[in-house]
Amino acid sequence: MVVSSLSLVTDSWVKVSWDEFLEVAEHSDYQHGRFYFYQNYMRVEMLPVGSIHGNNNNVVANVVNFYATLKNIKIKGWVNTSFRRTSEGECQPDLAFYIGDKIKFPPLNNSPVNINELAAPTLVVEVAASSINDDLGFKRLLYERLGVKEYWVMNANNNDIIAFEIIDGGSRRIEESKVLPGLQIAIVQEAIQRSLTQDDGEVNRWLLQIFS
Repeated sequence: MVVSSLSLVTDSWVKVSWDEFLEVAEHSDYQHGRFYFYQNYMRVEMLPVGSIHGNNNNVVANVVNFYATLKNIKIKGWVNTSFRRTSEGECQPDLAFYIGDKIKFPPLNNSPVNINELAAPTLVVEVAASSINDDLGFKRLLYERLGVKEYWVMNANNNDIIAFEIIDGGSRRIEESKVLPGLQIAIVQEAIQRSLTQDDGEVNRWLLQIFS
């Protein structure tokens, strides 16, 4: 089998064909893994997720959803969902959002979202600790290729957020969201910082006050 011949290496980019990638991604032994594919390289992440990672995911999702709700922006979010463009790329970000009135939402099923037929997510968020260099590097190239509009990297080591606008096949750092106009990245970062000492209710009430 291809799976055994690869001697699967996790948390590193391994050169494979698309068919080999699919065999690993769909193998029952690796259903708890997170899979990425870009330019014939595969990355499988199997590390356990700790409380910092989970907390940051929760807070960032709350900020995005609260802001969109109060500004009457159409939005739909996904957690740890695979997005696949056949033979070209696959990603499984921590958070992904489709944003805007013209967006067609993916169907609800147990298959990877087919971005051959649908647009890639508007906004993608990765929460990183040991993988921070990869998230800022190779994964950023992957999201540029897939056509994501905006990419945020949350550094769990220092609670910093680096946000990129993806445009014309490249990316540049931004301090204010382009897909959620008016949302300052500094607000997202402060919400994360507050969550270290405050419960969700306190942080959410602060967000509501800031956004109202």
